[in-house]
Amino acid sequence: MCRHSPAQLLLPFRAMAEWAKALAGIKGLLLDISGVLYDSGGEGGGVPIPGSIEAVKKIKASGLKLQFCTNETQATREKFVEKLQRLGFDIVVNEVTAPAPAACRILKERHLRPHLLVHDDVVPEFDGIDKASPNCVVIGDAADNFSYKNLNDAFRVLIGLENPVLLSLGKGRYYKETDGLKLDVGVYMKALEYACDIQSEVVGKPAKMFFQSALTEMGIEPHQAVMIGDDIVNDVGGAQQCGMKALQVRTGKYSLFMHTHPTPAFKCMGPKPMMEDKFFPDGLKNTFCSTKIRDKFTLLPYIGLVMNNTQK
Repeated sequence: MCRHSPAQLLLPFRAMAEWAKALAGIKGLLLDISGVLYDSGGEGGGVPIPGSIEAVKKIKASGLKLQFCTNETQATREKFVEKLQRLGFDIVVNEVTAPAPAACRILKERHLRPHLLVHDDVVPEFDGIDKASPNCVVIGDAADNFSYKNLNDAFRVLIGLENPVLLSLGKGRYYKETDGLKLDVGVYMKALEYACDIQSEVVGKPAKMFFQSALTEMGIEPHQAVMIGDDIVNDVGGAQQCGMKALQVRTGKYSLFMHTHPTPAFKCMGPKPMMEDKFFPDGLKNTFCSTKIRDKFTLLPYIGLVMNNTQK
């Protein structure tokens, strides 16, 4: 015997209608990588999230423009792409917008000479940059290089400058690897901000300029793009501040973020649902159900939904 009223049964169809309206005119997608396409770590460098390799193929076959927008700073862009290719992803270097190359452009334009507090594997990105007599600090996800000595060295550079400049390659709190959660660059960025009484300049998500550079690569305007990520603040919130629509997958760091950041996201449409899973079409039920946490809502169902509503 059905326990739901006719109005309740219509909720998923109303939500899908809202999706179709909201996705009208979409010409391109921006995809986060870590926590959306794969979880990093382990002997092979990471593990693809189920359905993500197929999802990328579907996007490229659909005619939608695609740019990968990542805060990855533990490898050069070239090495990072090589790893993703080994994992099975159809991706090339010029499809990836990453913080280190953007930071290098800023350093050259402003004649800044950085003291680097970054991962050893991303240092080659800065090979063409003058680092003598530093007049700024660049901080990235340095992982094991985040020692007391290295942080204190960066502090001493900043505190000794008349006009200290701290460029941070992202501002994430943490991210997920195959063996669990790891502290991200934002934690150490905040420590230097506090110690030096300064405000950092973020090069990476959620900075508006970073998203805009990805859109420029695609040749589209913010209202024509959807950002898909696992971080409600840096992916979803940053994209919305830039004028884009945004979706949050329920992989990566999703489940831990859900109840700590109430910022509205495009991920849940319509009123709070009161239905059981059997009333939702397969692959869509998690899209509209904001009352349950499911770690298995991956990228692939979203891609099908976006393409179904943008190519009519």
